[in-house]
Amino acid sequence: MAFESNFITFIGNLTDDPDLRFTQGGAPVASLRVASNRRFTDRAGNQQEETTFLNVNCWRDLAENAAESLKKGDRVIVIGRVRVRSYENREGQTVWTTEIEADEIAPSLRWARAEVHRTSGGSSGGAAAGGSGTPPPPSDDDVPF
Repeated sequence: MAFESNFITFIGNLTDDPDLRFTQGGAPVASLRVASNRRFTDRAGNQQEETTFLNVNCWRDLAENAAESLKKGDRVIVIGRVRVRSYENREGQTVWTTEIEADEIAPSLRWARAEVHRTSGGSSGGAAAGGSGTPPPPSDDDVPF
């Protein structure tokens, strides 16, 4: 098995509440938008700020837990894989988007406190009994967006 090196850790604030939807096959999927600010001083000595926005998708139990636990403005830590995909918009133009397929999402405790409540097993078809790891997301044909 090859080592996968396409992992990213992204820390930022949610720009909206998570959007929980279900595929036609019934799999929960949540979409989140995370903004991260970077402040720096340019060569002229002026303070600058740059904001990076990334869309995040998460599936199954992670999607349901994120939608129930997180809200707009929460600072989160996202660990996942970078995914670049394209689609055709209404005008027939090809649009490219970069997003994260999340393996883990957690609230940042740098400036906040959280209370952890364990869920009671895989209510939405998480990893199979005796299996390990997170199952792959549904095929692109089953994605609700």
